[in-house]
Amino acid sequence: MPLISTERLHTGRIVNLDLDTVRFPDGSTGTLEMLRHPGASAVVPFLDDPMSEDPRIVLIRQFRHAADGDLWEIPAGRLDPGEAPEACARRELREETGYTAGDCRRLVTILTTPGFTDERIHLFVATGLRGGDHAREADEFVEVHEMRWSEALRLVEQGQVADAKTLVALLHAERFFRHGGGSRAG
Repeated sequence: MPLISTERLHTGRIVNLDLDTVRFPDGSTGTLEMLRHPGASAVVPFLDDPMSEDPRIVLIRQFRHAADGDLWEIPAGRLDPGEAPEACARRELREETGYTAGDCRRLVTILTTPGFTDERIHLFVATGLRGGDHAREADEFVEVHEMRWSEALRLVEQGQVADAKTLVALLHAERFFRHGGGSRAG
């Protein structure tokens, strides 16, 4: 869809709002409100070998104003200018949980809500974790939880995981990483 013009309506700390005039596939034109986001990375942290029967992972329980409460999530955060997605995943893991990753493998990149934002989240699996101190931002209210893989999947099955990136990452890791021998990660 070719962009004809764009007008910046709002510049924010995290997102910008643009009004784009575009040419649609049928040749007509129209305007679309678009939230511009720098992108993010998120990581499924495995404390044990991911191929073991029921490895331990790290999930966080985080307050989210938009959700009116706490959500189960994997560690994640916004890309800094010029930052590579893997570097962001490693940084966010350390900042939010205190863990550092020995190895970090890419799972997939997802579009969060392409109807109104260009945000992409790069999903990773981290292994070889070492504990340390977290470095959370002032507006991050996070509890770190270690749990078995089966318990995380039970939370998904019971509808207790509502965060989209976390659902996609856990289910993708289950289907293509753990049972695919890691062939899709890389």
